[in-house]
Amino acid sequence: MPAARTAGLGAALLSAATFGTSGALAASLLDAGWTPGAAVTVRVGLAALVLTVPALLALRGHGAALRRSSRSVLVYGLVAVAGTQLFYFNAVSRLSVGVALLLEFSGALLVVLWLWVRRGQRPRRLTLAGSALAVAGLVLVLDLAGEQRLDPVGVLWGLAGAAGLAVYFVLAAESDGALPPLVLVWGGLAVGALALLAAAASGLLAFSAPRTDVELLGARVSWLVPVLALSLVAAVVAYLAGFRAARLLGARLASFVGLTEVLFAVAFAWLLLGQVPRPVQLVGGALVLAGVALVRVGELREPSAARAVLAEQPAPTG
Repeated sequence: MPAARTAGLGAALLSAATFGTSGALAASLLDAGWTPGAAVTVRVGLAALVLTVPALLALRGHGAALRRSSRSVLVYGLVAVAGTQLFYFNAVSRLSVGVALLLEFSGALLVVLWLWVRRGQRPRRLTLAGSALAVAGLVLVLDLAGEQRLDPVGVLWGLAGAAGLAVYFVLAAESDGALPPLVLVWGGLAVGALALLAAAASGLLAFSAPRTDVELLGARVSWLVPVLALSLVAAVVAYLAGFRAARLLGARLASFVGLTEVLFAVAFAWLLLGQVPRPVQLVGGALVLAGVALVRVGELREPSAARAVLAEQPAPTG
């Protein structure tokens, strides 16, 4: 089990790091006239295409399992992939980016609440303390000091994004293993891409993607460079690693390790865009890591008998 936990932590950090590249990579496209909706739709759609052949090969002999898991795949694609992106963009249209991100990443707290209500996994004091530290750290990392716009509708969109993020971790952790993770991730990305395309076609999602050179790392490069990096690194690798992490660590710990995505995003913005983090952001990063560590210690101290009972409980079906 310790080896599995170590592998899970590694996968969670890999997922957070690769997801964290998306901001800096997308910035080059946005500066060239791309809309956020276009960037994420192309990212998710191309990732689904890349995984199609490997997923179909992995699907051989699992047709019945795919039919049984079709509901989970649809929810994963519509809510965890497409929904989270749409909710976040709507939140950003009414709130500052920092506030919108803080609301979305509060999804880790929703995971704790869900596991308490549906699975009887009452959070320990260390988990609650870690949650408080991590949220305080996010406030500092996102540099929320000063006047912030708190539009009520924007806050609701942000909380919807948090729910989508929670669904992402819960579904991945509670999958029964009947389908290979590659197939579930591919199915979710394909459903999400179709939903995003439908949103763009209906006008719900602004879509503009000029095929022009972009600025990246101080040089002019083809728009294909950030698009391929977004699709292969920030989608294919990120979603596959995140799914594996949730299965090995459980939804609660995986969601809190996922908070380090914000730290990686700040680091990549520093390396790729020259945006030097402020000292208060470094302090916030330390608090986030301390919060994640407390949640991890709380998991280790959970009575082994309780863990065994919880492991035997079937995942909820509704």
